[in-house]
Amino acid sequence: MIALFTDFGLEGPYTGQMKAVLCRMAPGVPVVDLVADAPAGDPKRSAYLLAACAAWFPIGTVFLCVVDPGVGGARPAVIVEADGRAFVGPGAGLFELVQRRAQAARCLEIGWRPVALSASFHGRDLFAPVAAMIARGDAPPGRPIDDRLVGRPDWPDDLAEVVYIDHYGNAMTGMRAAGLAGDAKLVVGGRALDRARTFGDRPAGEAFWYENSSGLAEIAVNLGRADRALGLTIGAPVRIAAS
Repeated sequence: MIALFTDFGLEGPYTGQMKAVLCRMAPGVPVVDLVADAPAGDPKRSAYLLAACAAWFPIGTVFLCVVDPGVGGARPAVIVEADGRAFVGPGAGLFELVQRRAQAARCLEIGWRPVALSASFHGRDLFAPVAAMIARGDAPPGRPIDDRLVGRPDWPDDLAEVVYIDHYGNAMTGMRAAGLAGDAKLVVGGRALDRARTFGDRPAGEAFWYENSSGLAEIAVNLGRADRALGLTIGAPVRIAAS
């Protein structure tokens, strides 16, 4: 299958145009809308979200990923092969955590170019065709590139910030819950929050944090919106309270 991870949103023509390319070049390959509202123009925070979400997809999945503030610029176009999955998109750090956490990974710079390449829509004209090629079984059209040219080794293994706010107002962090003590308190929005197993374990209106279904520490309010209750936005800092 091909999984889409972008900051395009579902309004406007962009997601539809990419899907049209995929349908034309890889007919019969399922296309899954994974995330269409990744942090806009923000490869760093998107990288932590992508790494958490991608782990749930089977070997052989091709991820078409476009969070590309440098579109048309000097950043390379890449394919990252990580633990049997392929990630196609801009080499601006978006695949840093996927590659770092993989048991086996390599990075290729895409050498193929279409006859017509828009300066501002590489998702449709470059990345979608390459994703389709790989999904239909063609050899990846690229050559190995030094990871240091596209990686961000300065980024932490876990990001103590809000990286995504979902439809319900829950705030995902870039911190993996498995690395946090069971009794850890997270300080966010000026409040120290206790851990809960799930929403129903807390009274209505109470804020807490929990391990979400993708393994990330997530801030929530039972029957409420954490973003509004705590004044949270993408990039809001999170810290572990001193014991």
